Parts: sequence; C-alpha cells; structure tokens
Amino acid sequence: MGKLTGLVMPALAVATLFVSQSAMADFGRIIATGGLTTVEGSGGGGLVPWATLSSYAEEGQWGGTVAYNQADVDDYKLTVKAATLSFDNRWEFSVAKQQFDLLSLGGSLKQDIYGIKYRIAGDILYGDLPQFTVGIQHKRNQSLDLPQAVGAQDDTGTDFYISGAKVWLDGLWHRTWLANLTLRATKANEMGLLGFGGDANNSYELQSELAVGMFINRHWVIGVEYRQKPNNLGFAKEHDWHDVFVGWFPHKRVAVALAYTQLQSIAGADGQDGIYGSLQVTF
Repeated sequence: MGKLTGLVMPALAVATLFVSQSAMADFGRIIATGGLTTVEGSGGGGLVPWATLSSYAEEGQWGGTVAYNQADVDDYKLTVKAATLSFDNRWEFSVAKQQFDLLSLGGSLKQDIYGIKYRIAGDILYGDLPQFTVGIQHKRNQSLDLPQAVGAQDDTGTDFYISGAKVWLDGLWHRTWLANLTLRATKANEMGLLGFGGDANNSYELQSELAVGMFINRHWVIGVEYRQKPNNLGFAKEHDWHDVFVGWFPHKRVAVALAYTQLQSIAGADGQDGIYGSLQVTF
C-alpha cells in the first residue's frame, strides 16, 4: 500500500491543480483520444503503443505532453520521464529516459528512447476504417556492462511497429470501447534494458501487442494490455507482459493511470508483479 500511495498522491495533487485552472484553453478533439504515455515514451497505454496520437492537436496544430511513469515490482523499479510533440493529427515525436533500478542486486540500467509515429490512414472515431499508424523507436542503452555479461550483442537497436485502433462509441453494454493491435519487429531484450540481440538469437522477431479498454464514462476507462516478448538470451527465458489498468481523464490537460502489472520473470528473478502509475500533462 505504501508504494501505491507514493504514486497516487502526487498525481492527484497535480491533477487537481490543473483541473482548477478554468481559464485554460479547450482542445478540439474528444477527451481521452490522445491516450496515455507508454513506458517507452510513445502515446498509447502503459506497455503498448496505440495508434492514437498524443495530445489533442488537430489539423494544422501543434500539441505536446510531458509524463512521469513508475513501476514497482518485487526486485526492480522502473522510472520513465517522457515527452511528446505532435503535429497536424498526423505526426508524433517522442523522447523517453528510462532508469531500471536493481533493488536486490544493486545498481541500475539506463536507456534513452527516441520515437516517431505517423498516421497513415483512418480515424479512431469516425468512419468504418480503423486508425493505422506506423512508428519507430530508436533505443540507446547507457549501461551495457551487465547486458553484455549475460549475452547481449549490441547497445543500440531500433524497433519498427504498425498499430491499428478503433473506438466504438456505443459498444457492448452501451459503453465506449477501444481496441488496439500492434505488431512490432524488435531485437530488444526486456525493451532494450538488457541490450539487443543475444547468444540465442540475433535476428528481428515479430511480436504482437494488444490493448482493450472500456470507458465507464467519458472520464474513466478500465482495460487490459498484453505484450509479447522475444527470447534472445540463453541464460534466462524472457516472459510476455500483462497489465490491468484504470485511466482517469479529469480534464484534457491531465491524465492519470494506475495498473497492476504482471511482468513474471525478469533476468531469472521470478514473481515480478506490482503497481504501475503514470501522470501525463498535455499542452
């Protein structure tokens, strides 16, 4: 409960501050269509980039977000500071700095991620065609000694992905639903925190990622995410990731998310389940 309180209370304080600023300008797009910020900096959920574009920028407009994410599991803590810039409801540029603290072993792993996402077709709300985006994430590991020791081949790598997403405004139980499917080509070990490629495999693998959410009302969403992971390192099996999340959009300026994450085994340490929190501010 201490971890949860430490994540929630600062988020609620900042959210309340921003919501109280009634003089702030409104945005044109419907609330929550900008999504949240993933642990890799791209717009989406927590674990999975969605076909949504961050902020609420419409045609000819610029928008941006800043976000802080933190995940606490038994033996590790991941903190992510991220920012995005979007333009024309077509382009998204992102940057993220990850720090992965090894609570049991001591020390930390660090990584920088630079992303670009482009909407190629469709609209998440309107028309019959889902919204499709393509994206890249270039990752630079800043602490390769441990990854090399367990078999990683490189300290940099680039993921390529395509996402499709659709929102149904009057779906099952007369609720608004979101579904997103992402296909990712990657060589990353544990997102790149353990380097790229390995002694067991040094080729790109195609992985699937899924997110489904139901809006209880226009401000609250509950959902699940699933992220498939490759197995490149011979010393330990890399497990797929799952989460169950709650998102709160009190205002178009602010988004808060909490999730229960099931990361299973990381680098041979089993039972890595815990709490994930995210605070995003949009401008």
